[in-house]
Amino acid sequence: MSVKIVIIGAGSGFGGRLSLDILSRENLQDVTIALCDLHEGRLSRVLSYVQQTIDHYQLPAKVIADTDRTRLLPGADFVITSIATGGGAYYGHPYNDEIEIPRAFGIDQSVGDTTSIGAIFRFLRTGPVQLQILRDMEKYCPDALLLNHTNPMAMLCWLHGHMTSIKSVGLCHGIIGTNHIVCDYLGLDPDLARYKVAGINHLAWFLEWRHGDQDVYKLLRDKLADGDHEKTKQFLIDESVRVEIFQKFGYFPTESNRHDSEYLPYWRKNRMTREQYHLTERVLTEAFSGKRDWMPDGEGHVTYGEIVRSHEYTSGIIEGVLTDVPYRFNGNVLNTGLISNLPDGCCVEVPCFADSHGINPTSVGALPSVLAHLDHSNIVVQEQAVAAVMHRDKEMAFHACALDPNAAALLTLPQIRTLFEKMWQAEEKHLKWFDPKHSGPVPEYFAP
Repeated sequence: MSVKIVIIGAGSGFGGRLSLDILSRENLQDVTIALCDLHEGRLSRVLSYVQQTIDHYQLPAKVIADTDRTRLLPGADFVITSIATGGGAYYGHPYNDEIEIPRAFGIDQSVGDTTSIGAIFRFLRTGPVQLQILRDMEKYCPDALLLNHTNPMAMLCWLHGHMTSIKSVGLCHGIIGTNHIVCDYLGLDPDLARYKVAGINHLAWFLEWRHGDQDVYKLLRDKLADGDHEKTKQFLIDESVRVEIFQKFGYFPTESNRHDSEYLPYWRKNRMTREQYHLTERVLTEAFSGKRDWMPDGEGHVTYGEIVRSHEYTSGIIEGVLTDVPYRFNGNVLNTGLISNLPDGCCVEVPCFADSHGINPTSVGALPSVLAHLDHSNIVVQEQAVAAVMHRDKEMAFHACALDPNAAALLTLPQIRTLFEKMWQAEEKHLKWFDPKHSGPVPEYFAP
């Protein structure tokens, strides 16, 4: 099987992990993995890590690397994106500005990568770069499938679908992670749970949830009623926001406590409410302080990785497309009537199947009305931000910020305008796309 998989942003947390996931599948063990990252040091270490893994397990796969994606894209069958633009994904400039400047105005964000003032600016600087990648795909590998891991997921997938001809799907592990968290709390094997989830990225909903012949929701309600149990006490701390959403609106959402508290205006009003819901303040750093699987060991050596498959969907999708054995997952795609009470053309997260026909999203019908309304409060922000990038319009970007649920709940319009202008000034060098005098390429920077 002659298959080429390009990973752009290979120095991120996904580069090494997804490479090993691909190699873990017998049907994919003779592929060519092409790694791309603008940081030569990270790229060389990821290349060494994947090559040593191939050598250790004596696999027929090949791995190549280049800082220039245009030298890797020709002949690609699949392209994976996991990029950051302007600096590190969650540290340093400009990310820290997207947290610190809103914080000075009373808007506290803990992540800032999906729907918030920070996320809007993250999209404004990332969307144009992502578009350039897809334009290169149109030129060098027009039939390749894009598997996007970059945030803000919904805004980027919306942009991809409306401005390029490339087939694409956005992938997020929040649903799998939530199932594991709740099943662990209930003492259930998460691999035996079955669920139907739909909505928008990071604010999708477990519409049906079963474990064998048991209703997971009934089990969850019964156990939560046991408020004196130590495990329940800890769960109510760790999942305070999501439990309240579940108890008030009837369904459990798919992202973490700290994420969900940014999307709706109920929990981050002031320090008192944040403490009430155990929402800690984001600690900002100037440099990456985590650990990647491809980083040197204690003796300074990069070694091979153990081929143990992660929970990410990506390798399963690739195998499903190549073998025509359907692979089920949840993906982010354009809404073509898939969720009937969300706007056509927006980005929705729905059950999908991957097979030789590509990505096949399934129709869900209507969400319970209250869930649709909650999602719609975020969709209007996404729509306006996408329009801002499509039209290269700064004022539309301000409108997106004015529509943000937390900003609207905490600030007046003049305050939002002042905040917006401070953010724009701080990130202006990353926003050349919006400069009517600028016609050259947008600067790029891939980082973990």
